[in-house]
Amino acid sequence: MQPTDRRAALKARHRRAIIDAATALISESGAARFSVDQLAARADVSRRTVFNHFSSIDDIVTTACTDVLGVVVDNFRAAFSASPVEPGNRASMFEAVTAALRATDVPSVIAFIWQALGGFGPGDPRPQQIFQATFSRTTDELARELAERNAAEDSLDAELLVSSLMHGVEVIAHRWITETGAATDDAALALWGRLLDRLIDNVRTGY
Repeated sequence: MQPTDRRAALKARHRRAIIDAATALISESGAARFSVDQLAARADVSRRTVFNHFSSIDDIVTTACTDVLGVVVDNFRAAFSASPVEPGNRASMFEAVTAALRATDVPSVIAFIWQALGGFGPGDPRPQQIFQATFSRTTDELARELAERNAAEDSLDAELLVSSLMHGVEVIAHRWITETGAATDDAALALWGRLLDRLIDNVRTGY
C-alpha cells in the first residue's frame, strides 16, 4: 500500500470511529449531550482529529443521524445491487424508492434522531435545523443512487422524485412524533404504516 493510500485509509478509519462514537454516546444517554473531549476519548482520537473531520458538534450529530437514516439508501442498494444498471422510467424509479422505504424500519430511525436532538422544544431552532439537514443529506445521496441506477433518465427526474418522497417522509415524521411521542410500540408502528401509505398514494399520482 502506498503512503497516500495509508493516509486515506487512516483518515477514513478516524472519521468512521468518530461517527460510531457519536452514535454510541447518543444511544447511551438518549440525547446528543456530549463534549468534544468525551467524543474524542470514545473514538480514541485527538480533539484536533475530530475538528479535522467535522466543523462542530452539530455537524457530527447531523452526520451521525444521517448515517442512521442512510439505512434507506442501504436498502435501496441491497435491493438492486444484483441487477444491472439499465434504462428506467419515472414509474419504475418510484416503485424502487417506495420499496426501500417500506423495507426500512423508519420509525426506529426517526425515534433515534428525535431523541438525539432532545425533541423539538420551543425557542431552540437547532434540533429542527439538524433534523432538516439530516433529511436533506439523505435525499441527495438517494437521488444520486437512483440516477446511477437509471442512466437513461434525466437525473432531474430522480432528484424531483426523491425530493417529493423524502420531504413527505419528513412531514409525516413530524405528525407521527406528535401523535406517538416517538414511541415504537405496535400502535405507533401501525400509525406509521398508514401515514406512509397515505404519502405514497398522494405522490404516486404524479408518477
